[in-house]
Amino acid sequence: MAGRYDIVLFGATGFTGGLTAAYLALHAEAGTTWALAGRDLGRLAAVRERLAELNPACGELALLRCDASDASSVEDVARSARVVITTVGPYARLGEPLVAACARFGTDYVDLTGESAFVDRMYVKYHDEAVRSGARIVHACGFDSIPADLGAYFTVKQLPEGVPLRVEGFLRVHAEASGGTLHSAVGVFADLGGLVRAGRERRRVERAPAGRAARVSRVPKTRVRGWALPLPTIDPRVVVRSAAAMERYGPDFSYGHFVAVRRLRGVVGLVAAGGALVVLSVLPPTRRRLLGLRSSGEGPSEERRGRHWFSLKFVGVGGGERVVTEVAGGDPGYDETAVMLAESALCLAHDELPVNAGQVTTAVAMGDALIDRLVSAGIVFRVLELVPGDFGAGRGHHC
Repeated sequence: MAGRYDIVLFGATGFTGGLTAAYLALHAEAGTTWALAGRDLGRLAAVRERLAELNPACGELALLRCDASDASSVEDVARSARVVITTVGPYARLGEPLVAACARFGTDYVDLTGESAFVDRMYVKYHDEAVRSGARIVHACGFDSIPADLGAYFTVKQLPEGVPLRVEGFLRVHAEASGGTLHSAVGVFADLGGLVRAGRERRRVERAPAGRAARVSRVPKTRVRGWALPLPTIDPRVVVRSAAAMERYGPDFSYGHFVAVRRLRGVVGLVAAGGALVVLSVLPPTRRRLLGLRSSGEGPSEERRGRHWFSLKFVGVGGGERVVTEVAGGDPGYDETAVMLAESALCLAHDELPVNAGQVTTAVAMGDALIDRLVSAGIVFRVLELVPGDFGAGRGHHC
């Protein structure tokens, strides 16, 4: 934690990395020392010039050469920072050297990954070393999985303590999938066997909470207007890991994560698209075609992003009470993801936080402090309804 810079951003020449850099230029606290890292110093210099137009002080930002395939340059970056942000993916292919270096040198780490197998492998290989060094390795600090993780945490805090709790999240979204998300998803579906093996290995070494249970629920108990389909993302696993680590989630906690669809044709379209993506990802020729649809470093125009939005509503039940909450914001895949990622790094660098180390979730590492930051940045966390009473499985809120 004695690096020259509070934050080093690795990947600023990419699309989401550039948005993250711009956010830091405009919103980092006075006195924050930060730097840009990447393979091409010329391209980094061009990014610095654009940032200086937003904030003249950014004209002095340091530029650090870092190549994910060059271990020595990655270690230099990890040693130079208190917190490293990385937007360089797919993480399964490019992410491990930086996780390893941060775990070794006690540097806090945040990324955007939604790749479950990568997260599980990093836990198995580097969690214990990060605990010894004091590094906080915090994956999934964007739309995967901050709205779900902090939204569930926010919901749990509205319910009684020390009782079994059930929380379900229902997502509605209008946005384009990012190029990075597409590349990560194709990589995951192309190696489903690896996903299963990584999860099995993590369960073998990870300790379950003593005397408590935390699990993912696949079938919604809440009535919805239309249809609720389980989302096969990393989000519910992250929420359950937060629950396993924190007693505030009660002795028996379950979380379900669903997409809310109003019309049957929407359900059919989602199922067909998901099935096609899996099949096309498995076959090398069609996988290459999929990856060619969009570069991991490109994204929609500011005008198009301005029309995007997301809403994640939670229904929490426990101790004779029911609460309905919401996390909502603008463009989830790019603009709000850049906000979440940057504020996560700023939170780790500057805020008074619980003492923890190793691979930890956003709720465990930052919790209320990060929620406060995100609310100040314009992301909505709110209680819609809080009702005392006996709410069983058949009396859920309509979402």
